[in-house]
Amino acid sequence: MTTDDILFGVGLTFVLAVGSQLAAARLRIPALIILLPAGFIAGALTDDIHPDQLLGPAFSPLVSLAVALILYDAGLGLDPRKLRGHTRRTVFRLIVLGVALSWVTVSLLAVPWLGMSGDAAVMLGAILVVSGPTVVGPLLAFVRPADRPQTILSWEGSLVDPLGATLGALVFAAILDGSGNKTIGYQVLQFLASVGVGLAGAAVGTALLWLMLTRIRPDGALGTVGQLGTVVAVAAACDIARDDSGLIAAIIMGLVVAHLPGVDIPDQHPFSETLVKLIIGLLFVSISSTVTPASLHHVVLPTLGIVAVLVLVIRPLAVWLATLGSGLKRGERGFIAWMDPRGIVAAANASTFSAGLVTAGVGGASKILPATFLTIAATVTLYGLTAVPVARRLGATRPARARPLLVGGDPWAVDLGLALRSSGLEVLMWVGSEEQRGHVREAGLELAPGELLAAATGRGARLEGITAVLLLTDEDDFNALASMVLARDGGVQVYRLGARSSSHGIVAPYGRGETLLAPDLTRLAMAQRHAQGARIVTRRIDDAAGTLPAQHDLLLLVRSGGRLVPADGSGAPASPQPDDIAVLLGPAPDPPR
Repeated sequence: MTTDDILFGVGLTFVLAVGSQLAAARLRIPALIILLPAGFIAGALTDDIHPDQLLGPAFSPLVSLAVALILYDAGLGLDPRKLRGHTRRTVFRLIVLGVALSWVTVSLLAVPWLGMSGDAAVMLGAILVVSGPTVVGPLLAFVRPADRPQTILSWEGSLVDPLGATLGALVFAAILDGSGNKTIGYQVLQFLASVGVGLAGAAVGTALLWLMLTRIRPDGALGTVGQLGTVVAVAAACDIARDDSGLIAAIIMGLVVAHLPGVDIPDQHPFSETLVKLIIGLLFVSISSTVTPASLHHVVLPTLGIVAVLVLVIRPLAVWLATLGSGLKRGERGFIAWMDPRGIVAAANASTFSAGLVTAGVGGASKILPATFLTIAATVTLYGLTAVPVARRLGATRPARARPLLVGGDPWAVDLGLALRSSGLEVLMWVGSEEQRGHVREAGLELAPGELLAAATGRGARLEGITAVLLLTDEDDFNALASMVLARDGGVQVYRLGARSSSHGIVAPYGRGETLLAPDLTRLAMAQRHAQGARIVTRRIDDAAGTLPAQHDLLLLVRSGGRLVPADGSGAPASPQPDDIAVLLGPAPDPPR
């Protein structure tokens, strides 16, 4: 290829990767629905985009390292505190049963339906056991399922990828060296050896990250670059020792490092999030461009038949067995059964292993990549277009009612949380001091885990289902600064209490975020009136005029559908309507005579 050809191919790959994701965001559909056909069509029209010509033998190892970065980022977003009890058992059962049943089923069906040899069929089965955070995460963000199904699916998708990739590497090696006649015990030892290398690499990598983040303490951008460099170096070293063991190291490093003492990894890390999105786009466009229209001949219908068996029989069977005695509702179990898309690890493994098996002359190996491509496209399209209506039909989504996050632990803020909960809202509170956290627990309100930014921005807000943030602390400058940071994220609506005066504080008079309540109801005024005996009460609006009790100040409205409408800085929210619930601050009682 000439320099011009390479520049054209690289530029086209970036344009398709970014353009497809922009179009998907605009259409509110999973990006893979556009990325896969975009790469396939581009590959059919020009050879300049094919990664084997652009990168040659460097493509496969670069794909492995790129997937390691994706899994590390996914690991950072997983909270081990949510993986306990029945949930932990369900995840592990689902991985074991799902991998075993999918592998056996695909291996058995691929021989008669796709005309593959036994070796190629076993390889395809090992490739198609994985799911992955690159497809499960975006789908869950669209659906917003209940807590337990979301936790189970997030953990399953993140953990099955490195294990499935390791399984694929072992099957590939066994086929090439003719070790199919070796005992099952030998194969198990090989798998455990790969897991051991991954664990050792994770231990070394985690130690390096801990030293860097707690001793050197680089700033935000440099710290992110240091993390990425460490992950790439450790994953590369592990892959040199055992194929694909670097993926195990990457996911474990992400899981562990975010919860080490003294390590502060903010939830918002735009550079790595941007890099991961770009990597996902580039990989899917590049890999799908290698699938030629001719390779799909006589593969489409048999592959769709295999997909139908996986979707309608194998996945429901695995979920039914894995969730026995889990306490999940019937609808939640049904939604988990209807969520098993294939993603980037399946595509990467198919691209890498099929080429090696074709070169080795394994019968039917040339069908592995197109069959995997069709499986990814079919499952992503099916689940992407039906996940939301299916979840709603099964009652597995979060309640449509608002879920506000109240930041602050003053007595009046706790009473406000109780009033909102009595109005039917799911209230979440974040408090800094342990004493105030104890008061919140005594009141029976739910506490947000971790740091404020992790709970209220980006991934944390999506996982917790937060719809609005109310900043109610006794520090006006903190409320103003937090409103600036949270409003910049743009994920949820942010409200704060007004400063005690226009001249009070350094930042408070200029903070962002809508100001709550009437001008005379500042944070100080609220605290003083509550200390004098005023209480926060709720009243249902019965008349069309929206009449409120005398001497009561309107704080918030809860619409009949569960939507929260705070009073703005003028004290004038949308007019109360019949069946609204008004949250009011009552008058302070008269002092005793």
